[in-house]
Amino acid sequence: MYSRSSEPVHFERDCEAVMVPQGETVTLPAGSYGYITQALGGSYTVFVEGNLFRIAGKDGDAIGKEPPPALELPENASDDEVEKLVWQQLRTCFDPEIPFNIVDLGLVYEVDLKHLDDGRREIDVTMTLTAPGCGMGDILVDDVRSKLEMIPTVAQADVELVFDPPWGRHMMSEAARLETGML
Repeated sequence: MYSRSSEPVHFERDCEAVMVPQGETVTLPAGSYGYITQALGGSYTVFVEGNLFRIAGKDGDAIGKEPPPALELPENASDDEVEKLVWQQLRTCFDPEIPFNIVDLGLVYEVDLKHLDDGRREIDVTMTLTAPGCGMGDILVDDVRSKLEMIPTVAQADVELVFDPPWGRHMMSEAARLETGML
């Protein structure tokens, strides 16, 4: 879901949030008021007292939103089925300031699925950022890791942030370039 409007919200409980773009974790107190400026991939960017904050989907109840549903895979899912779900999950990861997922932005360079001895899987992701100095880098890496580790049969996800090759708008999907006007 993407919100292009400013939906008012009231914090029903204290809520952990990440300042955008600084990346600093803070607690927004119950009773705070703000506006949702972006609702994508199961997380929310909210404007409160002159600042932007990212609220994780698991904390959506603090602003009256439902948490995202649990992921499901059939028993004995194939690597292809798991990889399909990996890419679906990656498409739910958004920079809080940009209304495009990291896949369409061209930030994901490589995904590698490995089998562990206990039958579970490990996922290795190599990705970049639109700008090396982005304060949200660690937050995006944690978002990718946590969303991939929600996938049944995935024991762990390792996310490596690289800056070679450097990101360029030519790496964006055609749809993202068209919508942003970056042709």
